[in-house]
Amino acid sequence: MLLLSRFIEKLAWATVLIGGIGLLLSTGLGVADVVGTYFGHPVPGAYELTESTMVLVVFGGLTYAQIQRKHIRVELLYLRMGPRAQSTMDIIADIAALVFFGLLTWQGWNEAAYSIQINEATSGNVRFPLYPARILLVFGAGLFLIQMALDLIEDTGRLITGEGGRKDELISDEIKAVMEEGANHRA
Repeated sequence: MLLLSRFIEKLAWATVLIGGIGLLLSTGLGVADVVGTYFGHPVPGAYELTESTMVLVVFGGLTYAQIQRKHIRVELLYLRMGPRAQSTMDIIADIAALVFFGLLTWQGWNEAAYSIQINEATSGNVRFPLYPARILLVFGAGLFLIQMALDLIEDTGRLITGEGGRKDELISDEIKAVMEEGANHRA
């Protein structure tokens, strides 16, 4: 299991890196398009290419953010709960994510297959095929599913042992310092 976790983390890091490069290229393309439009020569296909690149940027980063447990979450209630309640909340969130991304992966796969079958492409001056973006969506969502399954196993283990959630990992050092300062001030 540790070997799988390390492999997923390396794969997730690679997708973040590729997504970052895609974002950088999309930004450069967008700037070139704006400047070109100002001078009467827009970049053909800039919108379509940027649109497809965003799938890579978003779905490429999902798994790595989950590995780091950095997705947005409401922690007001979570931080006030005991260890077993935190683990239970984590497990519920894991299951909900598995269901949602399972459905997304399944339907994304169907859409990717259909896109390939009909040779779907963007409409515009330059026609880009849409199936690569759809395949990237399936890959990113599938990678996220694997990570969520690993997290579910880990969180279930935390519930069984009574270790609780990852409260210490959720609070940054700066916020911890402010909380300690407030506690010292009240004392």
